[in-house]
Amino acid sequence: MPTLKRSPHLKTPARRQTAAEFLELQRLMAGTVMQPLTPAGNMRPTWQDGCRMQAVAAEFIKANDRLTSFERLEIYNRQYWYRLKDCFFEDYPGLRAILGPDRFERMAIAYLAQCPSESFTLRNLGRRLVAFLEANPRWIKPFVKPALDMARLEWAHIEAFDNEAKPRLQLESLSGADPESIHLELQPHLSLLQLGYELDKLLLKAKSGQGLRDEASNASDGKRAASRSRAQSPLKAKTIFLAVHRANESVFYKRLLPGQFRLLSAFRSGQSLAAACESLISDTTNPVDPSKITEWFQTWAGLGWFCENS
Repeated sequence: MPTLKRSPHLKTPARRQTAAEFLELQRLMAGTVMQPLTPAGNMRPTWQDGCRMQAVAAEFIKANDRLTSFERLEIYNRQYWYRLKDCFFEDYPGLRAILGPDRFERMAIAYLAQCPSESFTLRNLGRRLVAFLEANPRWIKPFVKPALDMARLEWAHIEAFDNEAKPRLQLESLSGADPESIHLELQPHLSLLQLGYELDKLLLKAKSGQGLRDEASNASDGKRAASRSRAQSPLKAKTIFLAVHRANESVFYKRLLPGQFRLLSAFRSGQSLAAACESLISDTTNPVDPSKITEWFQTWAGLGWFCENS
């Protein structure tokens, strides 16, 4: 978070403040509220410039007969972080299952401090998580590969849940068209993933069992240990290809064959129908029966994966 310098204008009466001074006040308020809490869950005792937080809070928060300026500001600081952490925990149950609750919480705090919410909706809270973990793998050691894959899968789930659904493409509209000129567009809510583990099964189990998380309750040490043991059980490596999509207002994970994944990925990259199919059929290392491609198209069209070109 960038360092915010406090100006003496903050002591100017509100009726005489300029628009620029009000903007500075808003930035200071946001900076104090968004600063990470202490490990004990309290507001930090010092501000970015080393001044005591009690003095900083008194500059722009009025005390009352029950709470000091610091205590009033601390309420907002805590609620901001509790809300963000709750949303993050709800959005990433699979990643939490892999890392375990303690390691996950440390990672979440580090991520949210470096990548604070910049959107009007908390739906976008994890938009930068994969890039953050790739740049800072220490937060997910020793589960780097499955954790990164799970972060990709869970972001794909978020995208599938509420991303745009364009009007479906009717395959009949392509009749008679030159395959070289046909470029198929995939639905924005559809994600194509190559994963190194069977994380779709793990995520479904994590979601089916999620509720009030142990670390947010008064769980006993025994329950914490059991949760940690389950979370850190070894995952067996296995390459899978997955389509994450929405149908009837629900999110689904559909396993794909390698050829199906390659073909759909070719469409998403902008290849023409003719070029994508020819590349797949001519591949001698992983040959595909041309008759199967027709079946795939019918299935995908039935699922609404193709949309009208924008």
